[in-house]
Amino acid sequence: MKAAVVVEKGGIPQYADFPDPIVNNDNEALIFVKAASIKHLDRARASGKHYSTENTEHQPTIVGSDGVGLLENGSKVYFFSKKGTVAEKAVADKKMIVPIPEELDFSIAAALPNAVMGSAMGLKFKTNLKAGETVLINGATGITGKVAVQIAKLYGAKKVIATGRNEEALQSLLELGADEVISLSISDKDFKQKIKAIHQETPIDVIVDYIWGHSVEMLLLALKGDGTFSHKTRLVSVGGMSGDTIQLSSQILRGTDIQISGSGLGSWTREEMKLLLSEIIPEMFQAAVNGKLKINTETVYLKDIEPVWESGISNGKRLIVLI
Repeated sequence: MKAAVVVEKGGIPQYADFPDPIVNNDNEALIFVKAASIKHLDRARASGKHYSTENTEHQPTIVGSDGVGLLENGSKVYFFSKKGTVAEKAVADKKMIVPIPEELDFSIAAALPNAVMGSAMGLKFKTNLKAGETVLINGATGITGKVAVQIAKLYGAKKVIATGRNEEALQSLLELGADEVISLSISDKDFKQKIKAIHQETPIDVIVDYIWGHSVEMLLLALKGDGTFSHKTRLVSVGGMSGDTIQLSSQILRGTDIQISGSGLGSWTREEMKLLLSEIIPEMFQAAVNGKLKINTETVYLKDIEPVWESGISNGKRLIVLI
């Protein structure tokens, strides 16, 4: 079969022949892949720099961690597989397969789940978002951030504030449900003042962060308590696009009612993963069918994987490989 194969660690995936996958037991299913998304996770794993692969010995592997396609009986499904998914065929554990509504396009079905994982899991399990709460999405102009804005509203957030650097993308978030947007390009002083003013008017209950780094330092300084009772804020880190470390004063932790956690591979429980596949992704697929959840995609064919891998695509779109 044809597949996108990383021959050497850190290399560019090649359009190449690869042995057909083998179904080893009754718990697995063969899937004829129709589309698969390319995400930061897939690029990091292919390079060997992701924490889940950096200590493993590299063998020629197929890129991709999830995809969509058809079972042998013709049913449309989304699936997750550690054996690679950007290929004509894939094998997945039946527990890692989710039905796709017939009305939902394969490209959208391939694009949504990773963004849902990067938003719904943090909102639902790490911050336990409740209806009527105020949510701030830090670094919301990326693909997952845009989905997070919409899911926060679907989960009942009263107010959603979004931050980012791309002004055009920021304004588009207002159409997706954001109530207020703040540019990360303004001065630190102005940014902290804006956050303080919002926090005083409508206390921020939840922060979902996709970029970490300096902006999170500014957020924490803006929320820093003064020794009196403070409002509880739950901050969940989902990404680190602006840097992997921050400077955190212990005074912020001692003087502020703040909870900091992370959401990603390794931080979720088995039960949470089961709920992701059995409830959350199906719910979001249906929201997409109903027009309540939107995601932008750009499609390429499998044979064109090499040049696209190097050049990338425009910000705010998920790259989908059609097979």
